[in-house]
Amino acid sequence: MALQVIYYISTVLGFYTYVLIARVLMSWVPDVERTSFGRILFKLTEPYLAIFRRFIPPLPLGGGYLDLSPIVGIFAWSFVQSGVVLVLQWLFL
Repeated sequence: MALQVIYYISTVLGFYTYVLIARVLMSWVPDVERTSFGRILFKLTEPYLAIFRRFIPPLPLGGGYLDLSPIVGIFAWSFVQSGVVLVLQWLFL
């Protein structure tokens, strides 16, 4: 039973990693963020990514900006995911 709970929690946390990656890929395509799918992804990821944007400003690049906060956010999320799974394994196994 405990292994199933850990597996499901790990799966949900891993799914959010793919949501973050989808958000990054969608930012490369114009007007995709205005679709209903884009708005849902924005609502799911913006509160988390806003934390990193406070500390990592976008870098000017030619005529636009390069936002590195999603990259840092994905790395941080992978550490959170690993930490949560390890703590759950320590608690239940």
